[in-house]
Amino acid sequence: PSSVVMNAVAAQVAGVDQIALASPPQPEYGGLPHPTVLAACALLGITEVYAVGGAQAIAMFAYGAAAENDTDRADSRDGGGDGRTLCERVDVVTGPGNVYVAAAKRAVRGIVGIDAEAGPTEIAILADATAHPEYVAADLLSQAEHDPHAGSVLITDSCHLADAVDAALARRLDATRHRERARTALTGRQSGIVLVRDLDQAIAVADAYAAEHLEIQTADAPAVARRIRNAGAIFIGPYSPVPLGDYLAGSNHVLPTGGTARFAAGLNVMAYLKPVQLINYNAAALEAMTAPLTVLAESENLPAHGEAARARQQ
Repeated sequence: PSSVVMNAVAAQVAGVDQIALASPPQPEYGGLPHPTVLAACALLGITEVYAVGGAQAIAMFAYGAAAENDTDRADSRDGGGDGRTLCERVDVVTGPGNVYVAAAKRAVRGIVGIDAEAGPTEIAILADATAHPEYVAADLLSQAEHDPHAGSVLITDSCHLADAVDAALARRLDATRHRERARTALTGRQSGIVLVRDLDQAIAVADAYAAEHLEIQTADAPAVARRIRNAGAIFIGPYSPVPLGDYLAGSNHVLPTGGTARFAAGLNVMAYLKPVQLINYNAAALEAMTAPLTVLAESENLPAHGEAARARQQ
């Protein structure tokens, strides 16, 4: 349900007037999407919902889908042909999924707009000796339970904190419901503790990593946050854990992963908006620009460009 909210609300705020949603069919619910997902759709007024998941959902939205039989073969490009249209092709596809969904979004990029090719979730926590090790451990674990490939990284200049977090994490891991999944994530090469010399080096490491979620648990955390250049979302101070952003903080939980926060941002209304540039000159304004336009056109050996402007002077 949180993914329904995060994707649909941004589209609704942007003014999108037609929203289609796909969610995998669930055998225990008669092949329909999970009822909690359907409830979230109902609360948001989304009525076009498809029981489709995975890469096939991306293909359906990118190319459209139509009913087919032995005699009527639909054109998969536009959902038309002689078949009955089941789903019209869309303009923009956003939302989470596994590696096959990410690969499918890459394949259709250019046919439709996409938000991003999201990878496994990741958290980095930049912390100093003032941080509470139980808070840090709990937050590292909260992302590790997502996926065996999830990344949980602590960046600190305090060996004492690192040892205390290790101990707290081991204790919490044994007690958590998804312990095996989380253990795989925490012991994978994508997770670990990075010991640094000082705060400046910690900030440099955080910017190089460009985490999807970055927590700042240091003295004067707001000041440290202002120095960060690369992160999907920054959670400032000991009482701003990442799960707030996953559900209720007002930020979006669809965020850049795999270092792409160096050049990409989290999902927002701009994923559903596009600026259209308008040019409207009168005769006098064009006359004033004709000479420099002609110079540029001649410098690029495109004389007809200049002639198009001069023709209006004649």
